[in-house]
Amino acid sequence: MNIWEARWLRAFHLLYYACLALGLILSFDENTAPDPLTVGILALMGGWHGFFVVRRPHLLGRLNPMAVHLVVICALYVALVVRDRSFDVVIFGLMPQPYLMLARPWSYVGAVAAVLSTFAARGHLGEPNAFWQLVGSSGLVVAIGAFVDYVSRQSVQNRMLGVLEERARLAREIHDTLAQGLSGIITQLEAAEQAMPDPHAVRKRVALAKELARENLQEARRSVDALRPGPLADAGLDAALAEVAGRWSRTSGVTATVSVEGTPRPLSGEVGTTLLRAAQEGLSNAAKHARAGRVAITLTYMDDEVTLDVFDDGTGFDPAARSAGYGLAAMRERAGSVGGTLTVESSPGEGTALCLRIPSD
Repeated sequence: MNIWEARWLRAFHLLYYACLALGLILSFDENTAPDPLTVGILALMGGWHGFFVVRRPHLLGRLNPMAVHLVVICALYVALVVRDRSFDVVIFGLMPQPYLMLARPWSYVGAVAAVLSTFAARGHLGEPNAFWQLVGSSGLVVAIGAFVDYVSRQSVQNRMLGVLEERARLAREIHDTLAQGLSGIITQLEAAEQAMPDPHAVRKRVALAKELARENLQEARRSVDALRPGPLADAGLDAALAEVAGRWSRTSGVTATVSVEGTPRPLSGEVGTTLLRAAQEGLSNAAKHARAGRVAITLTYMDDEVTLDVFDDGTGFDPAARSAGYGLAAMRERAGSVGGTLTVESSPGEGTALCLRIPSD
């Protein structure tokens, strides 16, 4: 039971006791007070509910014993109202109880039983139209319960959907930070291993690996905290792309250029993050798979959209072929989350071009 369910449960228990207290207040008039037997029935209703229902929330939803407790409370309610009609108001606290105490479909049966109790307490069962009045009242109560149940199920589904979306977001962040960072570190350490006879080259590669490790550790912490990517924290998107491309060029040994077309304008944090992550993924793919000699990144500001193109002159691939990689799928998910689209154009031996289009806010 989460905190909101616990609060709603507490609120309905308080409503029940508030209705008992209101009935007691209404039972007083200028000359008389409720008789001891009426007060005893009222106390028994409050005590029974408190001892068997409020103090045992782990039993809520079980047919046995909650059905027995509900029958006892309904019977006490009938006895109370028969003695003093001032306690009619208790029904407002009693009516939600079947939905708290019993699971579907028994909760609907319990709600009908509560309606039947009101008819019995008021002596309406013998009236000519009692049957149709009972059917109408029961139908209304069941309909309200079904609507509340539907809203509750939708809330649970939305909560589960939110959990799945958050998992997907974390998967993308892990891929865009830890996975790419570790891949770069492994590349530098492998290069250092191959350069073993040359101490200077080994130290250079190890230093680059250490730099990558520090930077990606910081980036991972920012991603976990759902903050903007590190390069975007202190600079605009244009400068962030230049910084990412420059760092990638130093570690990969491949030239990466960044050009900006159109008039730059402020972008929302999520859009900027999506564009930067796409550039990082394009660079990472160029280093791992394309064996490219040059990479060109172009950021274009247009009136109705912003586009990011990443082109490499590497080996290329067949986009229709099934791939075990997660990168392109993560990029498409990111693009879709901000209303954008990702297209990939490539063929063996012809390089690869990624194009991310995001409509303007």
